[in-house]
Amino acid sequence: MGNRGMEELIPLVNRLQDAFSSIGQACNLDLPQIAVVGGQSAGKSSVLENFVGRDFLPRGSGIVTRRPLVLQLISATAEWAEFLHCKGKKFTEFDEVRQEIEAETDRVTGANKGISPIPINLRVYSPHVLNLTLIDLPGITKVPVGDQPADIEQQIRDMIMQFITRESCLILAVTPANTDLANSDALKLAKDVDPQGLRTIGVITKLDLMDEGTDARDVLENKLLPLRRGYIGVVNRSQKDIDGKKDIKAALEAERKFFLSHPSYRHMAEKMGTPRLQKVLNQQLTNHIRDTLPTFRSKLQSQLLALDKEAEEYRGYRPDDPSRKTKQLLQMVQQFSVDFEKRIEGSGDQVDTVELSGGAKINRIFHERFPFELVKMECDEKEMRREISYAIKNIHGIRTGLFTPDMAFEAIVKKQIIKLKEPCVKCVDMVIQELINTVRQCSNKLECFPRLREETERIVTSHIRDRESRAKDQVLLMIDIQLSYINTNHEDFIGFANAQQRSSQANKNQSSAGNQVIRKGWLTINNISIMKGGAKEYWFVLTAESLSWFKDDEEKEKKYMLPLDNLKVRDVEKSFMSSKHIFSIFNTELRNVYKDNRTLELACDSQDDVDSWKSSLLRAGVYPEKTTTSETTSASDNFSMDPQLERKVETIRNLVDSYMAIVNKCIRDLMPKAIMHLMINNVKDFINAELLAQLYSAGDQNALMDESQEQAQRRDEVLRTHQALKEALAIIGDISTSTITVPLGIKMRMSSGQRPAPRGAPPPPNRPGPLGPFNNTADSPQAPSRPNRAPPSIPRHKQASLWKPKLKES
Repeated sequence: MGNRGMEELIPLVNRLQDAFSSIGQACNLDLPQIAVVGGQSAGKSSVLENFVGRDFLPRGSGIVTRRPLVLQLISATAEWAEFLHCKGKKFTEFDEVRQEIEAETDRVTGANKGISPIPINLRVYSPHVLNLTLIDLPGITKVPVGDQPADIEQQIRDMIMQFITRESCLILAVTPANTDLANSDALKLAKDVDPQGLRTIGVITKLDLMDEGTDARDVLENKLLPLRRGYIGVVNRSQKDIDGKKDIKAALEAERKFFLSHPSYRHMAEKMGTPRLQKVLNQQLTNHIRDTLPTFRSKLQSQLLALDKEAEEYRGYRPDDPSRKTKQLLQMVQQFSVDFEKRIEGSGDQVDTVELSGGAKINRIFHERFPFELVKMECDEKEMRREISYAIKNIHGIRTGLFTPDMAFEAIVKKQIIKLKEPCVKCVDMVIQELINTVRQCSNKLECFPRLREETERIVTSHIRDRESRAKDQVLLMIDIQLSYINTNHEDFIGFANAQQRSSQANKNQSSAGNQVIRKGWLTINNISIMKGGAKEYWFVLTAESLSWFKDDEEKEKKYMLPLDNLKVRDVEKSFMSSKHIFSIFNTELRNVYKDNRTLELACDSQDDVDSWKSSLLRAGVYPEKTTTSETTSASDNFSMDPQLERKVETIRNLVDSYMAIVNKCIRDLMPKAIMHLMINNVKDFINAELLAQLYSAGDQNALMDESQEQAQRRDEVLRTHQALKEALAIIGDISTSTITVPLGIKMRMSSGQRPAPRGAPPPPNRPGPLGPFNNTADSPQAPSRPNRAPPSIPRHKQASLWKPKLKES
């Protein structure tokens, strides 16, 4: 084997396994281990019982192993067993061991044959075993038994994969000889995670049950499905032997006689059987631990370094120290204030790359959502003209007026100004909601102290709600100020003299702005039929006159250009199966918008993107659809005007447009300023100056700084994990990993297409391992006679010369 240090490697890993299990988690480290994988009735339990020499595993129909069993075999002078969950209790009767396994399994999984990934740790001391650690996993099953869930096969497969996918895990693939090896569940799972066969050890059971005239010689000689570590055959007790309480020692003797007497296996009898398998697993696990120790040590050290700072903070921690609580309260409030200001004003650290939040979200509300809400309040053109005509007629009364009355202008303008109250109040509501969301995000860092977090959110949110009423009063006051005096002497107001020229001037401005690009971005056309390829994503370019889309953002291959005349936007309800947010564009004259489609459905990833595109379309003159009742529509359609009245309506319509543009411009400018002054800046000043005082006046500040139960558990886990990692590194540091090299066995035939591995590379899969079934070349009739290993006196770097053939002298 080597030196004494190497013999201590398996007990070392056992101690590490127990240490990490005792702290309730595996420290994200993969301990070197052997996982036993096989189908139902493949003989896994019998193999393990043969190792121990005792009957100690549950038996019966269905899934017997329902939780992973970590079996630690330790060579000792006496014989007893211990469970990790029954510390200090020794089991000398192995019937009691079986009963305890069944009881502990039922405690977690219940009695309905369910499974659980939580392992049972069993340690067996015996003079008849070699140091070895295995994990017995549930047998692979196909059909649920009793009241097992319908997906029991997938559950077992997932549990097995949790263990065997780790690179540090050797796979003991148990397959009965009386089934087709190509259909072996164990080998199939092993091949999925270890396609080269470097970590897999094959075990062939039930060799005595094969049909007469058949044998598994090609498999055991590693020729049929080669594995890097080879195959070993065993013969277990039959069910009749188990029921008859046949002694395991007698069974092992019968196994030895079977291999010595069978014509197909007698030449390899010394390399077959349970004792040989136990010895091979001991040596392979030891070498595997030696090979993985450097990586394992590095993982331990990196995790220890990651916990050093946190453990140092917790080491001298006293939860009930009043001075510590006062200091921490000041630090938490100061950190909350800094985080809130950074989220509002923006900062370079901890930038959210997933979605807009804080100040960026409020900026979008000011400059995209609020203008969009203002434009949505604009009434329909026909409705506007009808109201103006009614106003003119009602002002003239019974007389027929010769001049356009300015009172009609004021009446219509005031009605339009009143409509601005709703979008202004909605803007305040959206900003308040974002401020409250920002407060909650900033308070996440206070989650260690639930009372402090709760009080902080309550105080700041209450202040925001208090400022909400004042802000809304101020906003409504701004609207009332606009209503109180209609300033027709404003420098931007066109006046009655220029009202007639408004239409021609507007058309001229529109034509000059035709090539102005308003927005670019990716959108998905959602209503393309499946026959034509289904929904596709294109690069869209919106100008003042058209909406075009291209194959990509290089804008070389234009797919379509859609003029914006007579187009409007409407919302589309999000479908149950789709994660996209959709809006559509349609023609008011009921014409096809895009090819054979009456509407063009466009999809975005978020509602914010939808609102942003709607706002851009508004700038291009594409307004949202306005729902009108049938009575209003019919009245509007039946309404007719004489030419003189129509000229008056057109004049007042242009005057209203001119004046409302002035009012909208003023409101759009003043609203962000008013909200910043009355809400956002005020809340920041409140957090900086008054939050701490409010917290002190809210009650006992010591109670505020009571930490949560999760934080106390976290602190305890960090300290215990840190100590366990230090102990593990100290244990590993005492182990010497030097040993005598065991040369590779015979060379297997290479299949076509394979090349010799370069020097220093691991052997290919079809070459048996250093401890495979053919370590001694004398066991193979095809191999020339070679020494099994170099004498210990020969230096390691010269051992390779023993493999070189001597040159014939000339």
